[in-house]
Amino acid sequence: MRTLVVIPTYQEAENIADVLDRVRAVVPAADVLVVDDSSPDGTADLAEVTGKELGGISVLRRPSKEGLGPAYKAGFRQGLDGGYEILVEMDADLSHDPAALPELLAEVERGADLAIGSRYVSGGSVPGWPKHRLWLSRAGNSYSAAVLGIHLRDVTAGYRAYRAEVVREIGLDHVHSQGYGFQVEMAYKVLRGGGTVVELPITFRDRVRGTSKMSLWIVGEAVRQVTWWGFRDRVLRRRKDRRLRTAGAAS
Repeated sequence: MRTLVVIPTYQEAENIADVLDRVRAVVPAADVLVVDDSSPDGTADLAEVTGKELGGISVLRRPSKEGLGPAYKAGFRQGLDGGYEILVEMDADLSHDPAALPELLAEVERGADLAIGSRYVSGGSVPGWPKHRLWLSRAGNSYSAAVLGIHLRDVTAGYRAYRAEVVREIGLDHVHSQGYGFQVEMAYKVLRGGGTVVELPITFRDRVRGTSKMSLWIVGEAVRQVTWWGFRDRVLRRRKDRRLRTAGAAS
């Protein structure tokens, strides 16, 4: 199946050549699209140089830093327009081991609509994380799953492969998250549309080079969105359904 690996970047000059080299080594038939938000450190230039050396790598330069969600949407749109059958998302900092790519792709080829590289299913791990960070991450995932009524252990995970057609069915114009809430929103929409989601264990390692893009604003956005989606879909719509049933019975 034709595969496009989408890698969003901002200030990843220290990592980009390494991650592209590793991706090309494990999935030589896949194409790679680097979506760069005008990194001032020359990430896009380095990606283009590496792409000329390895082949099958292109760079989409965006005019400003707009967030993770818009970057993935731009990459996915290009993938859909190009007729790719699988769309992959992964980080550029090597926290997502490219060696796991073949297994993620195999799950989609076997019929999954979404294959997630999960830290919290059996066999997954986050070595070196302090207890407070692990607790916060697990709590965020548990909260999201409970509020939305979905059965995923790592709904915030950013290492995943989609069947392209399910992305087309969702409609990227209907996905509004800017930051890491994009991961939750996409998984939620796949499940609400009746899609199949599979979680595979991965080892998630912290970046060695560069600076994390995570911020309190990004976390807060995700929490607010999850709370609203849960309230809208599990409270407001149930009330509306009850009113419609009552009105129908009365008539």
